[in-house]
Amino acid sequence: MSAQTPDITIELNGSSHAVASGTSLAELLDSLEMAGQRVAIEVNETVIPRSEYPSIILSHGDRVEIIRAIGGG
Repeated sequence: MSAQTPDITIELNGSSHAVASGTSLAELLDSLEMAGQRVAIEVNETVIPRSEYPSIILSHGDRVEIIRAIGGG
């Protein structure tokens, strides 16, 4: 990988968001300081299992929705 990676643009929760090319869902969560939080993630209207976050590489134009789980009762 080169020292300078070009950015791509994704739609994150309805807003435009730039990430480095080759960014995984797990890396996106890290960059948003959400790693380890209880979240559900949808990419292009498909729910992604947590076990797949490291292997899902984002592409230009992907639509990503991150929903935080909130406990209560």
